[in-house]
Amino acid sequence: MKDARHRRVTTHRELADLLDRMLEDRSAAWWDRFYENRYHPCPFFREWPDENLVAWFGEGLVTPGRVLELGCGNGRNAVFMAQQGCDVRAVDFSREALSQARTRADEAGVRVDFVCTSLFDLLLPESGYDFVYDCGCFHHIPPHRRPEYLQLVTAAVRPGGRFGLVCFAPEGGSGLSDKAVYVQRRMGGGLGFSKEELHDIFGDLFHICEQRRMRRKKPEDRLFGEKTFQTVLMQAGRRGLPIPGPPSRPVRS
Repeated sequence: MKDARHRRVTTHRELADLLDRMLEDRSAAWWDRFYENRYHPCPFFREWPDENLVAWFGEGLVTPGRVLELGCGNGRNAVFMAQQGCDVRAVDFSREALSQARTRADEAGVRVDFVCTSLFDLLLPESGYDFVYDCGCFHHIPPHRRPEYLQLVTAAVRPGGRFGLVCFAPEGGSGLSDKAVYVQRRMGGGLGFSKEELHDIFGDLFHICEQRRMRRKKPEDRLFGEKTFQTVLMQAGRRGLPIPGPPSRPVRS
């Protein structure tokens, strides 16, 4: 049998894996090394939850319920949501990030179900989640994986549930177009998205409740906030919208 690297592509998954390997390394091992340097200048290494997330809970736009966080990193937002009374499942494929997240949850005295897996291997409950949150994961998803990501989030949010997103604004990202990602074979640290681009991507799948720039916060505010990020809060309505790509996602019975 031929090595998998030399087989002809016959499935969407094999094609996606091939394109992943064409880009710069962003494997779980790469992210483990990234998180091992706790003094890295990355903005997501802060201690406090996102200012928009705190505002959504404070204004009643998001209420305690069953929550899924995609790409939870060091757990700062997962811990905050657990403190608000949410039943939180937080996913990341970096073991080092989840080790830090578990320590943070233990120190805060809250329970979070941390799961180490790729988003694209994640099994979803049939009932869906009341709230799905992604801060800093979407802008690292390469273009060929974006349809699969959209399929994931539309399947994960229950009808009437909400989806919150924080991603790079254009000046916060690499400035690369989708085509340039493959010409240069890199994501350049993450893609930036304009308000209009986010509306084009998500507007047919969700009702957009609020869309704004993240508000810059000072250390004494004990909140994370930088103006180079977009924030969007969306609500699920219709189900079963056709999205090109792999077959329907697996669910847990």
